[in-house]
Amino acid sequence: QVQVVESGGGLVQPGGSLRLSCVASGSSFSIYAMGWYRQAPGKQRDWVAAITGGGSTNYADSVKGRFTISRDNGKNTVYLQMNSLKPEDTAVYSCSAGVGHLTYWGQGTQVTVSS
Repeated sequence: QVQVVESGGGLVQPGGSLRLSCVASGSSFSIYAMGWYRQAPGKQRDWVAAITGGGSTNYADSVKGRFTISRDNGKNTVYLQMNSLKPEDTAVYSCSAGVGHLTYWGQGTQVTVSS
C-alpha cells in the first residue's frame, strides 16, 4: 500500500504562482510513475502532467509552458510548479503514484485562481 499526500494549494490571483507538493510512501519511490490531475466543479478529472522514474515529463496542452513537474527521489516528493495561473486553472489537484499495475491517489488539494 502506497500513501499519497498532496499539499500547497490555496488562493492566488490571476498571473500568480503556486507550487504543489506530493509525498508518496515506499522505499521504491524512484521508480514510481507520478502524475498530477485536476478536477474542476462539475467537470471530469483531467490529466495535467506526468513524470517517469527516469525523469521524462509530459504535459497537457492547456498547461504546457506554464507548469513544470519535477521530482526529488531523496524526499519521495513530486512537485508541480504552476506559473501564470488563470481562473480556468481553478480545480482540485490530485497526485497519482503508478506502482507496477496499480495506481494510488491522494485526497487532493484545492487551487483557486481569483482576483
